[in-house]
Amino acid sequence: MSTSTEKAPWHGIPRGDIPWYPTIDAETCIGCQLCYVTCGRNVFEMKEAHAVAVDPMNCAVGCSTCANICPTAAISFPPLDAVWKLERERQIFRTVKKEAQRKEAREEVRKAREAAQKALEAVSTRAKVEIAGEFGEKRFLVRLEELIEGRPFDIVNLRLEVPTVKGAKQKAPSYMTFEVTSERQEDISAFLGEIKQLVHDASLVLVSDQRL
Repeated sequence: MSTSTEKAPWHGIPRGDIPWYPTIDAETCIGCQLCYVTCGRNVFEMKEAHAVAVDPMNCAVGCSTCANICPTAAISFPPLDAVWKLERERQIFRTVKKEAQRKEAREEVRKAREAAQKALEAVSTRAKVEIAGEFGEKRFLVRLEELIEGRPFDIVNLRLEVPTVKGAKQKAPSYMTFEVTSERQEDISAFLGEIKQLVHDASLVLVSDQRL
């Protein structure tokens, strides 16, 4: 049994005081490596085509997965009675209760962080708007400028595509794109609704509004 590395206590009990570790019957082991690849605590290594418990005291107390899946029952553990006896004698449940409270507190913090992250991801601070229609006499840009005046929003990357200058004067349909952005990195959903209403009032066509 390896005892070269001191292990962390188990609910206040020194790990070395707990008789829980795997024992391998070398004659029965067929070297299938199931225990080696399944154990998440690096208890086993393969040597000369057989499993060896190189760090048995690193085994999780009460875990016997390796023994349960061993096809030749080559792995065994001490009786659980000894662990149960230690639990009673060392009165570990006071320690367990405190550990549970700390775990619950950590879980609450984790949930709060996840909720905050989801809320942040749900906030849209930028959107691209595409509009089509006749812009010539509708003073749409003027109204757009009036809408953002004195407010923490701006219109950027505005482009107006017209078929021809004469065509625009003759009320030919044109195409406009711009981005709505928040100067304070706040949600623009409500303001974007006002933009849509402005488009509707100007009898233009909202082609799309895409959150960025």
